[in-house]
Amino acid sequence: MIEEIEGIVVKESAYRETSKIITVLTKKYGIIRMMAKGSRALKSDLRNVTTKMTYGIFHLHYKEDKLSTLVSVDTIDSFKQIKKDITKISYASFLLELAEQVMKHHHQEEIYDLLIATLKKIEEGFDPLVLTNILELKYLEYLGVMPILDACSVCGNKTSIATLSSDRGGYVCNHCLTNEKIVSEKTIKLIRMFYYVDIAKITSLDIHESVKKEINTFLDNYYDRYTGIYLKSKAFLNNINRTELRG
Repeated sequence: MIEEIEGIVVKESAYRETSKIITVLTKKYGIIRMMAKGSRALKSDLRNVTTKMTYGIFHLHYKEDKLSTLVSVDTIDSFKQIKKDITKISYASFLLELAEQVMKHHHQEEIYDLLIATLKKIEEGFDPLVLTNILELKYLEYLGVMPILDACSVCGNKTSIATLSSDRGGYVCNHCLTNEKIVSEKTIKLIRMFYYVDIAKITSLDIHESVKKEINTFLDNYYDRYTGIYLKSKAFLNNINRTELRG
């Protein structure tokens, strides 16, 4: 029996002379590994639809916890604009890798939906760094390590918030402030908005470079400290960020 499953290719690897094994993140079953027989052959119908970032309906013989067999793919979006830009490709590659890791921790359909919504907005031309940070923040909920962004993480005070600290786990008020680096008031307000925003409904992302830098630095440090997730694609992305967020 052939099943039709919506998903996106997050990883591909060669298998023997002409085939591939692809890893697909799906809404229904989470992560599925599929054998794409003959997909590396020049004339194969599967050649162009089994590449990383192909988003579509996958027709396959599904085997739970085993290698499934791919039959065909109806492409929904191949994200052509992302693939034209090395910076966008780098962000998208990181997000695919991150989503796969988060899904391994906790299978929820929302993890998939958030990824697709983010990639669509990057494809439309919105700032990939800001979108990446929004998704990173939302994913912390599924990893069980969400920072405290509605009160002081130390004393619970909801007023006089002075800064944002990865070491302290979120907001820090004036009373609890020790030697934490002070971030701008806009950063304090905006990161909370990141958590609540509906990515699919974003129509504008006009954020000052210094604010973007503060939020990105916080999330990088927070992930390093609390998640145990270390991705190869992140190192390359950090090099891009250092170039783009100078100052």
